[in-house]
Amino acid sequence: MIDFILQPTQEGELRRRVLFWVPAPLPLLGLVYLLVGGTFSAPGWTILLAASVGVASLLLATVVQPTPLPEGLAPPVSARRSLHRFRQFTQLRLALALAPMVIGACAAIIGGGMYPLFAALLLAWPQLLLAMPTFFTITRARRAMEAWGTTAYLWHALSRPAKVTWPIATPLARSFRAWRTERARRLAQQKIQDQEQDKAWKDAVETERANPTEPTRPVVEDDGDKAQDGTLQRTRKLRALPEDDADNEPTALIPHLEQARDESVKDEPTEERAKKGEAEKGASAESAENEVTPSPTGPGATVGRAARQILDQGGALGLGVRNRRRGHAGRRPPSHKP
Repeated sequence: MIDFILQPTQEGELRRRVLFWVPAPLPLLGLVYLLVGGTFSAPGWTILLAASVGVASLLLATVVQPTPLPEGLAPPVSARRSLHRFRQFTQLRLALALAPMVIGACAAIIGGGMYPLFAALLLAWPQLLLAMPTFFTITRARRAMEAWGTTAYLWHALSRPAKVTWPIATPLARSFRAWRTERARRLAQQKIQDQEQDKAWKDAVETERANPTEPTRPVVEDDGDKAQDGTLQRTRKLRALPEDDADNEPTALIPHLEQARDESVKDEPTEERAKKGEAEKGASAESAENEVTPSPTGPGATVGRAARQILDQGGALGLGVRNRRRGHAGRRPPSHKP
């Protein structure tokens, strides 16, 4: 029996396709039984619907036969075409057998009982056996294909070798094996990459140990500036300049004004300088009351010092400076009258 089912020929392949769907109604029967709650009675129209579909599919499976082969075909071509048409005929019978089962299950769920499904199974389950490639079925199909006089080498085509496959299980098993093989290949490739990375890391560590780029000994300072040989030296801190240093004097921003002021101060008598100092202090005090005192450092202090220097010299700009500011002061501007 096992050799009959697992026969490695085209006929055995078609037989396995039919046998795979023979137990299909059993899971459907259990599922519908759970959905309807075990009730058997159902409305009459649901039973009539399922029975009518089953009868129609049974009549079609009995009447429908393969189409005849065209005339003038060579034997290899005739064998190939006859095998292809017999496969289509077997698949059609399988579809006609499974359709009433689906319709009966839907009618049973709608009606709330199991009788529609029982009627459909009673008419559809035998059709699976009719779709089996038996001697009677093959002979009748061969005669139908030879109706136009062309010899159909169907028996020869069905005896060709073929792989032992099942309709759904074989593709799933093939996909699972391919996924497992691909997964094993990826894992092996990842393992090789990890080993290469570990090896490269170990080589880098050994190279670093053999040729260190930074000192491993702690830095020992000698007098705050020097260190032992073979180690890095720290940068010496810079000391701040003293405030009374001769090189740290403020720079004169306007040298000629500074020099003129020094000369004028030297020429003035001591009493006048004292009076002028007291007047400047009073003026500065009054200005401090009315205005905000500028910061001793910054652009405000520089501008104020320059203004005081100009006031000390008389408070008037020279003629050359005024001419430069006014441009051509001796010329009369042109008239724009028409």
